[in-house]
This record gives sequence, structure tokens and C-alpha cells, in this order.
Amino acid sequence: MNMELLRQALCWSLGINYLILLIWFFVLIYARDWMRSLHGRWFNLSEQTFDAMHYGAMAVYKILIIVFNLVPLIVLYII
Repeated sequence: MNMELLRQALCWSLGINYLILLIWFFVLIYARDWMRSLHGRWFNLSEQTFDAMHYGAMAVYKILIIVFNLVPLIVLYII
């Protein structure tokens, strides 16, 4: 695997992961009641807990995207 192929793969991975994050954000904003009712079937969560869990999970997902996609991509462009 050469460097250019790895750069392209990381770029695609970065784009796809941010797209997933944006879809998650927009579904949380525009279909929050649907998501809450869906999760409410399985778990007894208050509104504050539901919001905190999604906000925290989105933050962790974003940090993982940065650590595993963006940082290696920047390093490959530097070398």
C-alpha cells in the first residue's frame, strides 16, 4: 500500500465519519421525539439523561474521528 492510496482512504474515511456525525446531529435535532420514543422502549431515560448521553457520545465519536482519521492524514501529508 503506497502513501497516496493511504491518504485517499483516510480522506474517504474522514468524510464518511463526519457525514455520519452530521446525520446523527440532524436526526437528534429534527427527530428528537422519535429517537426518544425509540430508546424509551428499551431504557427508562429522563430527557436530561437522554440529551447528556447523546451529547457525550457525539463528543467521543468526534474525538475518535480526529484521533484515528484526521491526525494520521495530517501526518501523511507532512511526510
